[in-house]
Amino acid sequence: MKAASPETLGLVDALVQLSFLVQSILATVAATHHLSLVQVRLLGILRDRTPGMLELALALDLDKSSVTGLIDRAERRGLVKRSFSQEDRRAVFVSLTAAGRTLAETFSKRVKQELGLATAGLSEAWRERLATIASQVIADAARRPER
Repeated sequence: MKAASPETLGLVDALVQLSFLVQSILATVAATHHLSLVQVRLLGILRDRTPGMLELALALDLDKSSVTGLIDRAERRGLVKRSFSQEDRRAVFVSLTAAGRTLAETFSKRVKQELGLATAGLSEAWRERLATIASQVIADAARRPER
C-alpha cells in the first residue's frame, strides 16, 4: 500500500509551518540543556567569532542592557568569557569557554539529529534542494534594507 501524499500548502503556510517545526525542535533540545532560545542563538553566534557587545546586540536584535544581562548569566554558567581590547579598554568582546564550546557542539549535534529525523522522508537530492532554497531566501533577506 502506498503512503498518502502530504497536503500541499501554499508558500506562506508552508514556510510558517516549517518555521514552527524548526522552532519546536530548537526549543525542545534547548530545554534539555536548560537554555533559552536567545541563549541558543548566542552560542550559535559565538561558535565561529568573538564579537563585541554592540555586534551581539545587533545580531540578537536586543538592546545593549539586555545583552549585558544575557552575557552575565552565560558567564555565571561558565559558557562565555569577556575580554577587553588592547587598543580601547571600553571595548568588550565575548567568546565561548571550553564548556560553552562543548555545549554548543552537543546542542548542534542533537539539533542536526532531530532535523535529520524531520527530513528523513526526503531523498538526498530533495534535502540538498531544500538547503539551497533556504540558503537563497536567507541571503536575499540579508541583502534587503532593514524594515
